[in-house]
Amino acid sequence: MSNMNEKIDISKRKFIKGAVATIMTLPLLSTIEISPEVEKKEVKKRWAMFIDVSKCYGCMACVVACAAENNVPIGVFRTWVERHVLPSGSVVFVPKQCNHCDNPPCVKPCPTGATFKTKDGLVLVDPEKCIGCGACIVSCPYGARYFNPLTGAADKCTFCSHRIYNGRLPACVEACPTRARVFGDLNDPNSEIRKLVDKIPTKVLKPQTGAEPEIYYFALPEEASK
Repeated sequence: MSNMNEKIDISKRKFIKGAVATIMTLPLLSTIEISPEVEKKEVKKRWAMFIDVSKCYGCMACVVACAAENNVPIGVFRTWVERHVLPSGSVVFVPKQCNHCDNPPCVKPCPTGATFKTKDGLVLVDPEKCIGCGACIVSCPYGARYFNPLTGAADKCTFCSHRIYNGRLPACVEACPTRARVFGDLNDPNSEIRKLVDKIPTKVLKPQTGAEPEIYYFALPEEASK
């Protein structure tokens, strides 16, 4: 009987010893390095557009494509093309639209929060919250907003958000026959737009406003930024 009790005691000691050893190693698990691939989180996008003015010849394909894609009412525009005559006498065409500013001056004046900025940098309007007061329309230094009579809300370019999150380009970019417009994610070092902005000297419209536009122009004439 005593031998049996001794064996049981030995088994208990072995069990307790093993359990203690296991518990003591648990804190060490937190010190194990996790590979960067496992820890890697999705980096937010930074949607932007590059426009090469020297390639635009005023065909208006972008304007038509935008209107058709977004059901833009007659008489207003989400994108338009301005014609400028330079002192030299030459004519240039400059496409314009909402610049989806990094510091959008249209957001703060909105009393209902209808105008907002997404984590990916898009500046959008929620028509359900918009009361049509026009505060955002007046505060936009680029004249890029209008009152939509069909929805009763402020409206403007959305960079075709319904398309870009499905792997498609904005309608204006897709329609441009000369590829004057390039769209993409500036946070992606391998994107075409990132390479263009890094390589080519660009300008933005009315930098003095502090709005920090996310449309970058090449060969932008001074006349177009007044």
